[in-house]
Amino acid sequence: MRWQTEWRPLGWIVAGFFLCYFLPVGWARFDHAVVESLALVRWYAREHVLLCLIPAFFIAGAIAVFIRQEAVMRYLGAGARKVVAYAVASVSGTLLAVCSCTVLPLFAGIYRMGAGLGPATAFLYSGPAINVLAIVLTARVLGWQLGVARAVGAVLFSVVVGLAMALLFRREEGERLAAAAVAEADGGRPLWQTGLSFVAMVGVLVFANWGAPAEPTGIWAALYEAKWGITALFGLFFALALVVWMGLPWGRVAAITAATAGVAILYPGHPLAPFVVAVAGLSLVTATDSGAGGDWFGATWGFAKQILPLLLIGVVIAGLLLGRPGHEGLIPSGWVGSAVGGNSLGANAFAAVAGAFMYFATLTEVPILEGLLRNGMGQGPALALLLAGPALSLPNMLVIRSVLGTQKTAAYVALVVVMATLTGEIYGALMGA
Repeated sequence: MRWQTEWRPLGWIVAGFFLCYFLPVGWARFDHAVVESLALVRWYAREHVLLCLIPAFFIAGAIAVFIRQEAVMRYLGAGARKVVAYAVASVSGTLLAVCSCTVLPLFAGIYRMGAGLGPATAFLYSGPAINVLAIVLTARVLGWQLGVARAVGAVLFSVVVGLAMALLFRREEGERLAAAAVAEADGGRPLWQTGLSFVAMVGVLVFANWGAPAEPTGIWAALYEAKWGITALFGLFFALALVVWMGLPWGRVAAITAATAGVAILYPGHPLAPFVVAVAGLSLVTATDSGAGGDWFGATWGFAKQILPLLLIGVVIAGLLLGRPGHEGLIPSGWVGSAVGGNSLGANAFAAVAGAFMYFATLTEVPILEGLLRNGMGQGPALALLLAGPALSLPNMLVIRSVLGTQKTAAYVALVVVMATLTGEIYGALMGA
């Protein structure tokens, strides 16, 4: 009887042994793909963990601690007006210049606080998809038609995907939201105080990650040049909110603020240095607080433990298979290029699936598509990749599964891929591509 319970772990051990035994070490493409996977995860750690994910973890933790559950239920729960819930969720990306991974802690936060599956998945899609900078860059580099199609398609997608998810899992979600509705609610602080505190945190997240525009002049370029100054102003406002509204000790917050400013003065050309000091200081102050600050750090740490390891594993696998932009992994880029030419249903489906599994940092999808279009990619597959790629990735899927489970994750991915395929097919036919 005992061996009946040991067959599965034995199978995994045997499979792992054969995988190690037959590793194609010495094969040039495999060796290069391993280097690419490590290079991609190093780039991800340097460019996204500190500036994107850690602020997002703190925002998600603050959602769990400082936002009253009845507020989430009022606007995004089962009893909320559908028009309001999906309008709020579907346009959220206009405020968040985030990628498919950075949006995950925020999605997990609102979902666990009682948001309905429909509005929560609409937010999950719209967060990285409806990015004003990305849409403007798409229109300028790839043509206004693709820019408009991407903007309209992303808004409609988020609503349709959310409604479809709510319909598919209406019975299970009804039970979850009913349980959330009867949970005891915290009195909390005035909504305007919480709202302004979140404005400060989101401002830091957005401007710390503000990307360089295509043109060196204009309002976007001016904002890029001033990004760290604007980030610092939001940071100062946030420090004030920590003391006045969140009740953290003013002496500790003042010490962290002074240390951050000092490092910024000492190292003017290295904005990441004061950012690290500020993050480390915030972590220390909240972790050692015996009140709401401690609860906030606990919630933040919980999201980090769940999400970050899965993201890094997913990035390693994505790099091994697909490489970095401009570099190849195990899958030759020529295969991708030859499969997305014209506007056949297969080309659109391949573009949607490839986009869903690839990892795109914010704005990087535009230059990648520019190269593919020059090499014969059809207009329809281009739109399909634009609609599926920024909102999904292999790391993203692994984390969504840990929040929603396998069945809901599979449904969400399938909806995005199918709708991207069909939309690309229609758009390509209209454009005559």
